[in-house]
Amino acid sequence: MANNYEHSNKRQRTDDGSRDHEDRFKPPPSPCVHVRGLSEHASEQDLVEAVQHFGSVRDVMMMPRKRQALVEFDDITGAKNCVEYCQQGNSIYCGGSPAFFNFSLSQKIQRTGDGEESRPANHILLFTVLNPQYPITVDVMHTINNPYGGVQRIVIFKKNGVQAMVEFDNVEAAKRAKQALNGADIYSGCCTLKIEYAKPTRLNVVRNDAESWDYTNPSLGGKDPSAGRGQPLLQEPRFGTAPAPYNGPAGSGFGGGPGGPPGFGGGGPGYYDDGYDPYSRPGPYGGPGERFGPKGGVSPDRYGRGGGGYDAGHGSQGAVCMVYGLNMEKMNCDKLFNLFCLYGNVMRIKFLKSKEGSAMVQLGDPISVERAIANLSNAFFFGSKLQLSMSKQAFLQAVPNPHELPDGTCSYKDFMGNRNNRFTNPEAAQKNRIQSPSKVLHFFNAPPNLSEDEVFELFESAIGKRPLKMKQFPSKTERSCTGLLEFENKSDGIEALVMVNHTPVNSPGGKTPFIFKLCFSSMPMSS
Repeated sequence: MANNYEHSNKRQRTDDGSRDHEDRFKPPPSPCVHVRGLSEHASEQDLVEAVQHFGSVRDVMMMPRKRQALVEFDDITGAKNCVEYCQQGNSIYCGGSPAFFNFSLSQKIQRTGDGEESRPANHILLFTVLNPQYPITVDVMHTINNPYGGVQRIVIFKKNGVQAMVEFDNVEAAKRAKQALNGADIYSGCCTLKIEYAKPTRLNVVRNDAESWDYTNPSLGGKDPSAGRGQPLLQEPRFGTAPAPYNGPAGSGFGGGPGGPPGFGGGGPGYYDDGYDPYSRPGPYGGPGERFGPKGGVSPDRYGRGGGGYDAGHGSQGAVCMVYGLNMEKMNCDKLFNLFCLYGNVMRIKFLKSKEGSAMVQLGDPISVERAIANLSNAFFFGSKLQLSMSKQAFLQAVPNPHELPDGTCSYKDFMGNRNNRFTNPEAAQKNRIQSPSKVLHFFNAPPNLSEDEVFELFESAIGKRPLKMKQFPSKTERSCTGLLEFENKSDGIEALVMVNHTPVNSPGGKTPFIFKLCFSSMPMSS
């Protein structure tokens, strides 16, 4: 077996006894890269995120006590890109701190046992819930596991984050659940599952409550098993064709509706809509069960590649989009949100310090990522061509100390619950007409008395260019203004949308500003 543990004090000696620094510092190229000097807080996800734009990552082995790791790329090209980037004097940041990368003496990561893990198959699975944005209870775990076999016992504990053990009545059921659910999200863009076979052969449950349950003994602990359970927390399994949001226990007020929290159906000042909006037409992705992109797929691997998971066709990929070719003098998190919110709910955005002009955008689901890629790839604006790809990372972790962008704003921003997201519920999603970039923009949610000159001034002050012409639609209620704007070319249209979308516009006599909203339009402007 190749030695996977690279000792920094290891010396290669020549025949005359002298140290051969050439062997130590310049090992031959290998698909496997040795990483040293890692931050003690760096995780496996941080490392994958830091290097995945150099090439596809096959495997990672962390050595936290040594603050080292091994990264195996799918081919030697990715490893060469990574090492050469460092040898040119550049730093690769992992978990907020620079790390050092060089070729490994190993040609591949060796693991004991058959397959990816050494533990034998067991009828008990260990679930680690990454990015747990919502409560994880026995109801949630039972709902997502029950379709794969008889669930006997569940225990939830919080020793290392949020973890749970689920005991099935046989090993085959556990295998099916592990294959289908590993790498999937319980809820859109969060609560990602990492699943391993557990060591115990039987779970010990002392009482039935929100964090433990013995389904073979419903009266355990003196509680009626139906008491307090009400509706299931997941209205339908997250892994169906139309994921249901988490609405919380009955009467909790967690799920949106009028006056609910932003992003969950709640309203708010300045977000006025008069109900008349040409943008609000059923789009090609509004109907239930509609699909986008290739069908089929295989079970996800440790980084969410393949199929299985939240939908038979898409669920495995996670929902993070890699974005390249950004003009860093013009772009920041808010500007990127203005563009990507047209294709799905934006959860988080992070600009990469290790690769200038690159960012990662976490959307609400994989279908939204595919929509963005299909519509925005090769879009040209601010003198740069946009390149997009699906990330192998399932979600973006919060960045405690983001670096500063050229315009002085933070390189990371969380948009969960942002009221400018446009796919917050099925009704809102059906209104969104998916449209590729164009030179014609549709504007809406503007003050009813907004003049043409005032509209043109918005764009001239933001991008130094005025629309060629404007067409305003009649409003039945006269509570807001909506219409079309035409620019000279598609690039100007993209730049206008990026810079002006969601600009607050004051209205005489109004207590709060209107949020001026834009989207691309396929409707031609008549002369």
